Amino acid sequence: MKKEIKKLWPELNWIKNEDLRERVAATWELAFEKSVLTPEDLERIPFTLLVEDCKVSFMAHKRAVVHIAYESAKVMQKFFGDNLPINLDVVLAGAILADVGKLVEYEKDGDTIKFSKSGTLLRHAFTGVSLAQVCGVPDEVCHIIAVHSKEGDAFKRTTEGLIVHHADFMAYLPFKNEKG
Repeated sequence: MKKEIKKLWPELNWIKNEDLRERVAATWELAFEKSVLTPEDLERIPFTLLVEDCKVSFMAHKRAVVHIAYESAKVMQKFFGDNLPINLDVVLAGAILADVGKLVEYEKDGDTIKFSKSGTLLRHAFTGVSLAQVCGVPDEVCHIIAVHSKEGDAFKRTTEGLIVHHADFMAYLPFKNEKG
């Protein structure tokens, strides 16, 4: 599975901290162990079930979020420097893991994807944190998983958490708005 995870996520190589990189990959491995979904499924299933007839795949959305978050963080570092410290490894790890919980939130029903029993009771932000904690992912990254979605609106987000949150919504809201 490690080879499949690296193929699915070439952006893992952008994480400089080797231990963090391995923990992020291990979280994806654990998620696949607990899921009926395969890496191939992620290339074809919709990234959200909240937009009717969504044509954008899970991985197209996820990789866009990682790239938006990473590039945004680098631009912020360039212009704000030491006035706004940003940990790029934390941004990357959080962006890569933000939706890992969807692997247990979703299930297959023939050729369609629907919410699993777990997904109807626990949104992916909660299951994602649970998976990441089992793999020893640091709290700074688990925070991003927890607050990247609407559930995080009740909490104060870190700078890295804000970056990933906004990157995620930049890659979600246009599709939601388009469908009304």
